[in-house]
Amino acid sequence: MRTYLPALAIAILLSTGSYAQKNKVKIETEYGNIVVMLYDNTPLNTNNMVKLAKEHYYDSTLFHRCIPQFVIQGGDSTSKHAKPGQMLGEGGLGYTVPAEISNEHYHKRGALGVARDQTPDKSGSACQFYIVVGKKFSEADIDNIGKRTGRTYTAEQRDTYKNMGGTPHLDGNYTVFGEVIEGMEVVDKIANAERDGHDRPKTDIHMLKVRLMKKKKRFLFF
Repeated sequence: MRTYLPALAIAILLSTGSYAQKNKVKIETEYGNIVVMLYDNTPLNTNNMVKLAKEHYYDSTLFHRCIPQFVIQGGDSTSKHAKPGQMLGEGGLGYTVPAEISNEHYHKRGALGVARDQTPDKSGSACQFYIVVGKKFSEADIDNIGKRTGRTYTAEQRDTYKNMGGTPHLDGNYTVFGEVIEGMEVVDKIANAERDGHDRPKTDIHMLKVRLMKKKKRFLFF
């Protein structure tokens, strides 16, 4: 005899647990929108960004460090009212977030990482993050980076760095807690903006709004 779950129970199962969608955050800029997906298995850093997005913390902060073929970085707490030419990058919220570094998440193009200074435990900024622009690497390049850093790259990672690009020399030292799923063309535009000697864009590039996107629930009807 078959046992059927009530429709409500099925709906709950399909909207939670293994069916739950990951957190997504939309970053609105003058150049267009960027959507990042935050990983579930980096809960400390993911939850911290979710909290800040809900508080509208990032609104009006700048992408203050933009380097072609490397990264764009933003979220500095002092950047909201920064004067032209002012050096940025040291603003924080008075705490750091523990590192959640794993071999599973690496610095492929579009990776979302946590900025940090020389913290011995590799804990990161509570507010500053970067998005990898990166470049493509040859097999020899990857081998040389591995020799310098003592890292061994998987076949998948090698393939990604060769064909999609990234910044493999950052692996193992910074937490990667998400990735861009929409708007890499916007990231590229920001990275290529004219900048000063400190890599700050000469024309301010704001995060106009940063919001947690609503999750869509999946329902199964019989």
